[in-house]
Amino acid sequence: MVSPEGAIDVATVPSVSYSITVRLEVPAGGKAVSQLTHAVESAGGVVTALDVTNAGHEKLRIDVTCAARDTDHAQAIVDQLEAVEGVVIHKVSDRTFLMHLGGKIEMVSKVPLRNRDELSMAYTPGVARVSMAIARNKEDARRLTIKRNTVAVVTDGSAVLGLGNIGPEAALPVMEGKAALFKRFAGIDAWPICLDTQDVDEIVRTVQVIAPGFGGINLEDIGAPRCFEVERRLRELLDIPVFHDDQHGTAICVLAALTNALRVVDKNIEHVKITMAGAGAAGNAVLRLLLAAGARNVIVCDYLGAVHKGRDDLDESLQWIADHTNAEGYSGDLRGAVKDADVFVGVSAPGILTGDDIASMATDAVVFALANPEPEVSPDDAREHAAVVATGRSDYPNQINNVLAFPGVFRGLLDAQAGGVTQEMLLAAAGALAAVVTPEELGPNYIIPSVFHPDVATAVAAAVRESAGGRARGFTEA
Repeated sequence: MVSPEGAIDVATVPSVSYSITVRLEVPAGGKAVSQLTHAVESAGGVVTALDVTNAGHEKLRIDVTCAARDTDHAQAIVDQLEAVEGVVIHKVSDRTFLMHLGGKIEMVSKVPLRNRDELSMAYTPGVARVSMAIARNKEDARRLTIKRNTVAVVTDGSAVLGLGNIGPEAALPVMEGKAALFKRFAGIDAWPICLDTQDVDEIVRTVQVIAPGFGGINLEDIGAPRCFEVERRLRELLDIPVFHDDQHGTAICVLAALTNALRVVDKNIEHVKITMAGAGAAGNAVLRLLLAAGARNVIVCDYLGAVHKGRDDLDESLQWIADHTNAEGYSGDLRGAVKDADVFVGVSAPGILTGDDIASMATDAVVFALANPEPEVSPDDAREHAAVVATGRSDYPNQINNVLAFPGVFRGLLDAQAGGVTQEMLLAAAGALAAVVTPEELGPNYIIPSVFHPDVATAVAAAVRESAGGRARGFTEA
């Protein structure tokens, strides 16, 4: 794979992710109030709210809420506000940190406990009868407990977002967010399980012994290649679905988006040349699902270049890739592999391609540059040459976001009381997700629905539930 020739030039704009509220005082009769918005804008920020919280004859207390590009930019905005004559800064609050104070999720009882009768039914002595029923038939746990609607979101903190190996405590806010998404988009009760170990045996054993309390396991942000073994072993041990979102959630979304992108350019997946950058967890899963969907001509590149049978550094995962792709044995770099390709799918690193590389692709090319927050190629540069461009970013059209997949997938799995995940379910989920975009809506800037589209989770869930056929066991590899 080629090295970047320079930092990728993606314009950074103020974002709510770096939203701050500045509590300040200004003289009641001066010009300071009218200068506040100008001060923020002159520093490159965007005022989203300006609230007078306390008014007096001499002083006004005002909360100025504004969006910045990053933490340094936020401080520059504060400095600009403080420079306004008569302004006194009292407090600066980072709204993202405020949202996370005390955590983002909680346990809430579904049943009332208003009197002794209700307490006796929910807990002892009434609960004993329910426990004995489950002891006689363990399958009743799916009907009579939270198991029917609960997912464990399990991580070891080794590959969190794009932040790397930051540990289980630092991973917890991300896992909380994942649990909140499960609830918001699929009504599923999910709980973060952050493990203070990166030993495969310990991870597998820990998940195995807590599994009775859950209807599914969502593996999250576990680094490759450990994630492959963890998932494989848990699938063999457990009778509930095990789903690695970094792999299979990404694969579902990529296949759905590519299905629609190829419709836009009137090409067939069996006939296009696909070049992929990234052979890790996500890349491996995306590749397997694309092959299962009919892709025939694929070249995968890692940081050393094209994966092919002649390389002497192939581990088990790379050997599988070499055996199932690159039939002509191309051994060059990513730029050479991209030339004349119909599709580029990047799940790798920022700034590894240029607009000129995209220009060398086939006519009506499709580019999925999914490294986040900085894609493999500048989306603006790619759009000059490709017919369809998708990224992982929210500030460009066609955002590939896993929340389009995992809530609906687990909703379908839980509803079907599935014991595992099959490749057919993943294909069904991708097909359903693609079909949410109607022929009338389909276009170069709309190949994948919004995460807030009301039909996404229900459509994906229905497809998975139908594919599961009530009970599914095991996982069928590509």
